[in-house]
Amino acid sequence: MNIFISNLNYNTVEQELQALFENYGEVSSVKIVTDRETGRSRGFGFVEMPNDSEGAKAVDGLHQSDYKARTLNVTEAKPREAKPARDNFRRNNRY
Repeated sequence: MNIFISNLNYNTVEQELQALFENYGEVSSVKIVTDRETGRSRGFGFVEMPNDSEGAKAVDGLHQSDYKARTLNVTEAKPREAKPARDNFRRNNRY
């Protein structure tokens, strides 16, 4: 199960998030999303748990819980929608 976590404290590191979710079961990956330019956390991330029932328990147990002075929003991640291709020719070649 892929889990989306938002409202993370900006100082949270992936190892801390992994330890938090390991209280509910096996964690296969953790990713905190960072700003491309500054490298600073954007306040959200993803945790992958291979066992769906353990993932569901983590979502139920951690949603709206307090962690590092923030109230976490924890939900099952939705698949990304494909974005239409950009038309760079029109933007770069104005008439």
